[in-house]
Amino acid sequence: MWQRELAGAFSDPAALLDYLDLDPSLLPAARRAAARFPLRVPRYFAALMTPGDPADPLLRQVLPLAEELTSAPGYSTDPVGDLAARAGSGMLHKYRGRALLITTGACAVHCRYCFRRHYPYADEQAGRDQWREVLTELAGRQDIDEVILSGGDPLSLSDQRLAPLIAGLDALPQLKRLRIHSRQPVVLPSRLTPALTAMLANSRLATSLVLHANHPRELTDTLRNALHPLRQAGVILLNQAVLLAGVNDSLDAQVQLAERLFELGVLPYYLHQLDPVAGAAHFQVPDAQARTLHNAMRDYLPGYLLPRLVCEITGANAKLPL
Repeated sequence: MWQRELAGAFSDPAALLDYLDLDPSLLPAARRAAARFPLRVPRYFAALMTPGDPADPLLRQVLPLAEELTSAPGYSTDPVGDLAARAGSGMLHKYRGRALLITTGACAVHCRYCFRRHYPYADEQAGRDQWREVLTELAGRQDIDEVILSGGDPLSLSDQRLAPLIAGLDALPQLKRLRIHSRQPVVLPSRLTPALTAMLANSRLATSLVLHANHPRELTDTLRNALHPLRQAGVILLNQAVLLAGVNDSLDAQVQLAERLFELGVLPYYLHQLDPVAGAAHFQVPDAQARTLHNAMRDYLPGYLLPRLVCEITGANAKLPL
């Protein structure tokens, strides 16, 4: 079912604008920006947007804009030093004890602020040889006890494609934890299949799923129902949001996001300052404004619902508090 939904995603800016009854004058810029980084939006997610509103916070995350074509000082194609962290076989090694696998370049949705929108996926994917090379490499790394599945979006892969990877990781005795970072459940909840739940439940690894929801309107009852089996199976659910101008840079949006996450059984984990990727400067919230917002959130939220405000600096040993 989810593959059929994914195949029907919007990829033509004209079709998305028509569906949302938006001004056709937005089309030329959208097409120019999409020529550099294609549009992709599942219809489930598009249905959550407000027709006729070009400033809708969900639409703003996915609609190609003319601002993407303007270069900005300090914004690059490799904003967090991924290329320098490559350790072969589609693996990145930045932090002690953890390895990140670039499982695929595919995503269900193309977020315009994506920090890997320029990443050379054709050259760097862990699944190129059915996971053999990366599993062999990990077997020789006794210093690594946690593996992070990333991409692209690892849940763009089918359950059948993921099964041998998770089984292979499960068989490595030095590994303790498995972490999956995915936006796919938020934009396509049907991806959370019974087979995926069973696969994660049967692993000996302590498993967490880190969602990527940025706005409370993304947290639907459909998503809550899809997440429930994972909670029952003991999978830890976390959320990592990105602070985005015109999307969630208000106290109301952030408080509602945290509270709604908790209603779905998800704990806010990070509120991430924008990575300075070329094409996304128009989403930047100044650091001083971000700190002021985070301090205000502290007045409204209990400590366990206050995400850590962080940024990523190339070469640092961890994400850093802002």
